[in-house]
Amino acid sequence: MADEAGDDSLYPIAVLIDELRNEDVQLQLNSMRKLSTIALALGVERTRSELIPFLTDSMCDEDEVLLALAEQLGSFTPLVGGNAHAHCLLSPLESLATVEETVVRDKAVESLRTVAGDHSPADLETHMVPLIKRLATGDWFTSRTSSCGLFSVCYSRVSTTVKQELRTLFRNLCGDDTPMVRRAAASKLGELAKVVEREYVISEIIPMLHNLANDEQDSVRLLSVDGCVSTAELLTEQECEQYLLNTIKDASSDKSWRVRYVLADKFTLLQKAIGANLTNQHLVPAFQALLKDVEAEVRAAVAHKVKDFCDQLVSDAREATIMQNILPHVKQLVSDANQHVKSALASVIMGLSPIVGKDATIEHLLPLFLLQLKDECPDVRLNIISNLDCVNEVIGIEQLSQSLLPAIVELAEDAKWRVRLAIIEHMPLLASQLGQQFFDDKLNDLCMQWLVDHVYAIREAATVNLRKLVEAFGVDWAKESIVPKVINLSQDQNYLRRMTTLFCINELSPALGGDHISKLVLPTVLRMANDEVANVRFNVAKTLEKIGLLVDGASVSAEVKPTLQRLSHDADVDVQFFSQRALQILA
Repeated sequence: MADEAGDDSLYPIAVLIDELRNEDVQLQLNSMRKLSTIALALGVERTRSELIPFLTDSMCDEDEVLLALAEQLGSFTPLVGGNAHAHCLLSPLESLATVEETVVRDKAVESLRTVAGDHSPADLETHMVPLIKRLATGDWFTSRTSSCGLFSVCYSRVSTTVKQELRTLFRNLCGDDTPMVRRAAASKLGELAKVVEREYVISEIIPMLHNLANDEQDSVRLLSVDGCVSTAELLTEQECEQYLLNTIKDASSDKSWRVRYVLADKFTLLQKAIGANLTNQHLVPAFQALLKDVEAEVRAAVAHKVKDFCDQLVSDAREATIMQNILPHVKQLVSDANQHVKSALASVIMGLSPIVGKDATIEHLLPLFLLQLKDECPDVRLNIISNLDCVNEVIGIEQLSQSLLPAIVELAEDAKWRVRLAIIEHMPLLASQLGQQFFDDKLNDLCMQWLVDHVYAIREAATVNLRKLVEAFGVDWAKESIVPKVINLSQDQNYLRRMTTLFCINELSPALGGDHISKLVLPTVLRMANDEVANVRFNVAKTLEKIGLLVDGASVSAEVKPTLQRLSHDADVDVQFFSQRALQILA
């Protein structure tokens, strides 16, 4: 090795060997990450003849290093001489595809899929297909698992005879003795279905799908749901009815909640693939079953899909189907014992309003919205308030204000301060949906009332709320509706409320801008520098520090700094400290 190291032409390989033999994993990892640089130094011929064989023969046992190698090799085709020589990368990647660590195998398969795209059809049959066969018939389940992800990238570019061999191999993997292999096959069945000729989708892919959907392992059955989606997209409506509907119905009543959960999660994708007519005829009962499932996870997953499911129903029967088959179960979910289920439903239920129309919304949905607005779970209330615009478009602002707004106001004045806090946090969103005029008429006073709440957290949140409202409605609105009321607080007998004035000014100043600060709020802050309470005075100093950075230099020199200099000699040490700090920052 010393001789090799002395030969400049072998230097990169010699260094790489030494580093990979080093016990320091980080050093090995760094070496792998600079493989492309080493390959460039060697040139394409020596990379093929020396570097790739070395990497194949000297696999270490550190998963991090192997992962880095698998990732690097996926982009190595140009470094070995282009597409004509891409096959030389298969050997090290094949070894990596058989290791025990899943993330390494997955990355190796990802790189193999990339490299397969660099092969010509002839090279695929000569080099890639034999690799797939070796992996698919290997003794260890790791190799058979990895092979499942390679069929779809080769299938469409090989001869008819080889295609038949690949389909047979994949069918064997679907019936493998090891559950992990069947899982891998189930997860890739949809990919293969998309590239297989249509005649074989029905004659071969669908039987594989049925076998996987009836597997004894629920981890295999749940993956077959994705296969159903992919296959349904390839079939006619009549074929879906003949070959897939029973499988979907069986999944909706599967003994494993995990299978039912995945079906619930994928239900609208299945619905879209199968078509609206078959959905109305056959899938509505399955959807109903999921809505009343015994497992909360399943109910939460399907609750998320209620709006999309209803939206995709056949238009002429949509409203009747919703009212008779879906809404009764939705009403049950509104009062579900699990907060995740209620929250999931609240995030989509408002979207039913445009689907069912004004009358049905007022009669059936508004009572549910009111219940959710009073729910003890804050996420439920947030999700309802976040989607009020859907209802507003259907029933109008007047009806909305009569039915839902009283509930919102009631929550805003709730005895529990955490409930009030939750409503404050939703207020900017609510205001933007309802509009400025409606906000001024109905909610402005409420927002100002929070500024004098006896709980500090509420007052603090209220000041942040005002800033967000100014950002939504603009400075002109703030000048008329907010700033005068904030300034009035500076005259309050309670020093805590006078301090709230300063907190509001701190929040509002960036939104107001320099000119408006000088004209509207600076005189108030300067006057408050004479407050008899030290806490107010040192907050004045902190506020002057902040707005001094926003107003023009003349105002700082003529008004801000003289006030701060006077406060820097205040009898209170805290006032002195914050005033001196402000002077240093504004210097």
